[in-house]
Amino acid sequence: MSQKPVIVIVGAGPAGLVAANMLCRDGFDVTVFEADTSATSRDQGGMLDLHVPDGQLALKKAGLFDAYMAIARHDDQELRDIDWATGETLLEDIPAPGTGDSPEIDRLVLRELLLEPLPASTVIWGARVVGVGKTPGGRRIVHLHDGRTYQCDLVIGADGAGSAVRAALTDVRPVYTGVTFVELWFSDVERRHADVAALVGHGTLMSVGNGPGSGTALFAQRNGNDVIRSYAAFRTHADDTDRPQKTLADITRQALLARFPGWSPRLLSLIEDAEHIAAIRPIFSLPPGTRWPSTSGLTLVGDAAHVMPPMGVGVNLAMLDAAELAEAITSAPDWQAAVRAQETGMLDRAAQIGAECARAFSAWFGHSERHALPSALPHTVAEQRR
Repeated sequence: MSQKPVIVIVGAGPAGLVAANMLCRDGFDVTVFEADTSATSRDQGGMLDLHVPDGQLALKKAGLFDAYMAIARHDDQELRDIDWATGETLLEDIPAPGTGDSPEIDRLVLRELLLEPLPASTVIWGARVVGVGKTPGGRRIVHLHDGRTYQCDLVIGADGAGSAVRAALTDVRPVYTGVTFVELWFSDVERRHADVAALVGHGTLMSVGNGPGSGTALFAQRNGNDVIRSYAAFRTHADDTDRPQKTLADITRQALLARFPGWSPRLLSLIEDAEHIAAIRPIFSLPPGTRWPSTSGLTLVGDAAHVMPPMGVGVNLAMLDAAELAEAITSAPDWQAAVRAQETGMLDRAAQIGAECARAFSAWFGHSERHALPSALPHTVAEQRR
């Protein structure tokens, strides 16, 4: 086997930390650069539904599956699809106690799970990577925002949709889909928001508009700590697609409600009764099938490689990408050839699933008639919900 490479992972999200765990376990010199100033300095988003064939498989490869199962929320696997106009339940999937194979976990809890086995010095917090260069001798130079540099043999870009590492591989950038999600929060829900708690249940609620409400959707998730997050999603006007609303100052509750004419008052409570608007999330996506020339010392995983519309597969694919990459590096006699081979397989898989996600997202937020849940979801998601 060739000499073990010195590896930098950019991004301490689920993908970056899965790779770090597997590589550190096998004795590789690994440093993770993360822009967040600490593990808890920034909200990590809502709950995650880790699937058996990808997210859970990645945790098994990392040796963390049993720990995940011990802390995951097995009782929060319900799914409800509600008619946007009548508020009636169209579909309700409530696994029997002790069943269901995709227990939920909050993003921060998952981050803590993945950080726990790593040496404390592995992750450098507050280290925002702004670019990647190359030495005359062929090694990689990682440039940080404060002027510091770090040399290594391999850079793994796990730095999400706005990846700085991707910029060293391709000029392709994610494009705005024309859809924006506004995130709202409810806390202490069983006591303070009993009606919303009953509406959402223990899991996920979704409702996709039709007719006057076409191009709109409402989602809600039961999180840990007696919290519910709701998401008001809408397509912007055609002339707004290059100027997505990005700050909380751009929107008010009344302006948000005005985007949902004709919706059931029961569902509008997910906007009206929320304690506050927490975040505005314009949805960006790379064109399905995006590729780049294989480049020595550089590779990408997860959203950095193939960011897709949010259809429930993103973090699962990211974790599987990372686990397969780490496994390839640790087991192959030629790590550079292993990286190239894994990259090809990852991009082939992402091209197929990305196209499915794009079609489903278009069905939800286009102007055609509403699609039923199972046919609108990519097969990788729908199969997890049967």
